[in-house]
Amino acid sequence: MLPIIFAAGTGDFLYFLSCAPSAAQERESKPLQESIAEVERQVDAIEEEAIAAIPSLLAGSSQQLPALGKMLFFDKNLSVNRNEACAFCHMPQTGFQGAIESINLGGVAQPGSVRSRFSLRKPPSTAYAAFSPPLFYADKPGEAKCSHCFIGGNFWDLRATGLRLRSPTAMQAQGSPLNPTEMALRDPACVVHRISQRPYRKIFETVWGPRSFGIAWPSDVETICKEPNNAPATAIGSETPGPNNTPLVVDLRPEDRARVQSTFDQMAEAIAAYEGSPEVSGFSSKFDAFLAGTAQLTDAERRGYELFNGQAKCKDCHVDPPGDRHPLFTDNTTANLGVPRNPDLFFYHETGPDAFGYVSNPQGEAFVDKGVGDFLRSPEAANEAWKALAPHFDGRMRVMTLRNVDKRPRPDFVKAYMHNGYFKSLKAVVHFYNTRDALPRCEGKDPGEGVSCWPAPENPENLSTNCCNLGLSNAQEDDVVAFLGTLSDGYETTMSPLSPSTRPGR
Repeated sequence: MLPIIFAAGTGDFLYFLSCAPSAAQERESKPLQESIAEVERQVDAIEEEAIAAIPSLLAGSSQQLPALGKMLFFDKNLSVNRNEACAFCHMPQTGFQGAIESINLGGVAQPGSVRSRFSLRKPPSTAYAAFSPPLFYADKPGEAKCSHCFIGGNFWDLRATGLRLRSPTAMQAQGSPLNPTEMALRDPACVVHRISQRPYRKIFETVWGPRSFGIAWPSDVETICKEPNNAPATAIGSETPGPNNTPLVVDLRPEDRARVQSTFDQMAEAIAAYEGSPEVSGFSSKFDAFLAGTAQLTDAERRGYELFNGQAKCKDCHVDPPGDRHPLFTDNTTANLGVPRNPDLFFYHETGPDAFGYVSNPQGEAFVDKGVGDFLRSPEAANEAWKALAPHFDGRMRVMTLRNVDKRPRPDFVKAYMHNGYFKSLKAVVHFYNTRDALPRCEGKDPGEGVSCWPAPENPENLSTNCCNLGLSNAQEDDVVAFLGTLSDGYETTMSPLSPSTRPGR
């Protein structure tokens, strides 16, 4: 792959190659700096368009809250170096996931506002995440389809529980601006102060009230907020393990600190409203048109759909309930599929202090991502009784929606899959589901890796057993991939609705 080293504390990029020319090198047509700059330009353009639409928002309209959330979601100024919006890691053209192909091919995690910092996991899609309920543990008979399982929450490890705001998506939105490896602001007050200086301040006050920014700011607030968050334990809602004990470095009176928290919560709720809006979670795929009777599946897609709900066992976790016209294709639980370790993660190499003294990963390559188990051990688990459950959830990650799983800006654009981005194609994912328990083990970089053999799971504990020796042929794997391609939003149809007798039955 393409190991990338950043000159700490600068925007300069130094490349070095550790192996023979790879797919990443062959496919990368522009330097990484240019790819990052292009995403930044796209983010700016979308934010400018959203701000320009403010006069068209009717007073009291239900569209005001998600419109405000969009402006916040695409605002780079809410990061320490004013260069990274939430959208930087969640771009529309990839189904609100990472949009830099060379990073998908290699280190997976997007760079933070301090460009030398990377977090641990691939950015999950924000699309449809707003439909996940606040986290709860189902341990009563009949309470859920599973017993003794966690349901809800956001992020791969459920860290954004949503228990306080009753919205995992809002809780997630509060994490990234403060995370040292992401947007890296030092204090929620820094976020609120930056918002108060933005051109959408008036619409924020229209939605949430004129006192949203009624705060007596100290004279040094901007100086404080220009320094990155270097607290290694800051991680709430993020993809870096650790407790949330962000130091409150802006000196505020108690009443102003209370106002900061309230406005910070309102920011999060606005972003959650945007992520749950039709613009992000649109139910506008070919499959949705198929359910509405305005599109027909190809033969391969139809066969794949039948396999999805049958021999391939996909529906066991990516549920498609009969009669549901808006299936989420997730049961919002967790699973350990036995995904191999991805040795190309940048995170493994962030072992030394950067220019600000921050160390992302002191364990280096010895680090093992235990997913939900590590979250349950942390102070963020919210329920002391959950800590005892941690060993039973080591290696488990949230079951993500399959909606937009194949959405990409061009047909040959490479996305990364699973929490660590080990897989680079849907074909590889389906082949793994099909053959994990049928093919022999091999070491990473073996010539047959991913085709005729698989490396051992990174986490062998708590492996899911409802797969992975499915007996699918190569052609059947392709059919499943074809069906997954129907779940990308933005499908346009010119068909008239089918007659009741020809509409799909489920």
